[in-house]
Amino acid sequence: MNILVTGGAGFIGSHVVRLLVNSYPQYHIFNVDALTYAGNLENLKDIEDKKNYTFIKADITDKEGMDSLFKTHRFEAVIHLAAESHVDRSISDPLAFVKTNILGTIHLLEAFKSLWGGDFYGKRFYHISTDEVYGTLGEQGLFTETTAYDPNSPYSASKAGSDHFVRAYGETYGLPYVISNCSNNYGPNQFPEKLIPLCINNIIHHNPLPVYGDGHYTRDWLYVIDHAKAIDVVFHRGASKATYNIGGFNEWKNIDLVKLLCGLMDSKLGRAPGTSEQLITFVKDRPGHDLRYAIDASKIKNDLDWKPSVTFEEGLEKTIDWYLQNETWLNHVTSGAYQGYYNKQYH
Repeated sequence: MNILVTGGAGFIGSHVVRLLVNSYPQYHIFNVDALTYAGNLENLKDIEDKKNYTFIKADITDKEGMDSLFKTHRFEAVIHLAAESHVDRSISDPLAFVKTNILGTIHLLEAFKSLWGGDFYGKRFYHISTDEVYGTLGEQGLFTETTAYDPNSPYSASKAGSDHFVRAYGETYGLPYVISNCSNNYGPNQFPEKLIPLCINNIIHHNPLPVYGDGHYTRDWLYVIDHAKAIDVVFHRGASKATYNIGGFNEWKNIDLVKLLCGLMDSKLGRAPGTSEQLITFVKDRPGHDLRYAIDASKIKNDLDWKPSVTFEEGLEKTIDWYLQNETWLNHVTSGAYQGYYNKQYH
């Protein structure tokens, strides 16, 4: 089976690609990534020479390019992760999110539909989305697969739009899809614009730790390797035209998370307890900030027998250890030098 993974050089995508390449030698995994600021082939150096792996530098917003790739490689399945995903960036440049997250998804759907012409037996289009499409929760309640969409940022609106198009292609053209909506991911290889790697990097360099508002915004946190395993399970065993919420059963207020991170970092760096907490700096809230996300992941747990393998404290410690042991990667990413890796390897 030829499987296309979009965004496979990114944070979540690289873990999915590695898992599939190593676990299924009978599959050929094609990793298509535009290598924008968050796509990094250094994430995949350990598998780049595997016989069942091919990297292709391409942009899903290039319709003709996607059509050509599908015709050439006849992808029998798509695992679609490529997306603009940072809320702050969506506020400053919403059109980029419309282009990648909505139009890019439509180009993939069109290429897949055109290739197989309605003969979808044994085929699958798996679209990975976010819990942010559901909007915000109060202090009680959980997002379920039937929660009405209520996006509040340009990012979440663009992901909601892409979800709707995937479902529409399923209903209108019979395209065999599955969708999953995940909570906040953390772990190795995450670009340091997101909260946890940002704080790790800033603590290392004694820089301020920016916390929005009063720090009481609450998120469910999912270890990225557990998410990759969930994607594997949904891809192989998920019901057609179904949605699965993937969460960590693990809610934390931002300020409590940052304080936990500070304590772990002080211990690992040999600093006096409380040193890093002094770096916490409350900053002006961002527009349309959702108060709380919380996932009910009982469907994937009950139907597909998946659950997180680590507690948040265990996953956070593994994450910190990875960043401390990979400061070269971190320095390359923060300096932009990692983008030279593609030129070195592929030109």
